[in-house]
Amino acid sequence: MKVITATASTVDEAIQSALNELGVSRDRVEIDILDHGKKGFLGIFGNKPAVVKVTVVPHPIEETETFLKNVIEKMGIKATIEKVENDKEVLFSITGEKIGLLIGKHGQTLNSLQLLAQLVANRYTQDYINITVDAENYRTRRKEVLTQLAEKLAEKAIKTKREVKLEPLPAYERKVIHAALANNGQVKTFSVGTEPHRYIVIAPMHERMSR
Repeated sequence: MKVITATASTVDEAIQSALNELGVSRDRVEIDILDHGKKGFLGIFGNKPAVVKVTVVPHPIEETETFLKNVIEKMGIKATIEKVENDKEVLFSITGEKIGLLIGKHGQTLNSLQLLAQLVANRYTQDYINITVDAENYRTRRKEVLTQLAEKLAEKAIKTKREVKLEPLPAYERKVIHAALANNGQVKTFSVGTEPHRYIVIAPMHERMSR
């Protein structure tokens, strides 16, 4: 966190001096006026400068991007990060070398990184921000796999007239399953258990209704 104490003839001049030194705009800082200063006799004798303390307020998206860069660097991966912001939704797309290490088995490493990035972003804001971290379009490819899996297991549930339980999945992937079957009038989906062991159940419509 950057903090500057600046002095000048007036409060406004002291604030501007601090902003210039920090290289940020006024909406990115908190300002504490330590001394309003005063003009001396005839504006010459007994002058007292104004003193302000200016603190840069951490920006949640910038802090998250810095966090991701540091983690990737420490993993020994050379990569670039592109971000797309849409209101309170932010997508960080990572491309580069050794991306498989960043994704991990079944996306476990990537999911963990996304969770940590989510925590970092929302540490610096009161307005919830939804963070998605993707690597080499893994999320898109994984979504296609999960959608196909959901449809296949839905057919099984309908054919056997029994509930089908999936393996535990992170919240992000459970949403994909729910969405894939949302318009299927023959089955219902619901989640069971607690994190990180929460899983989805696909149940034939009549089976769920008979309970």
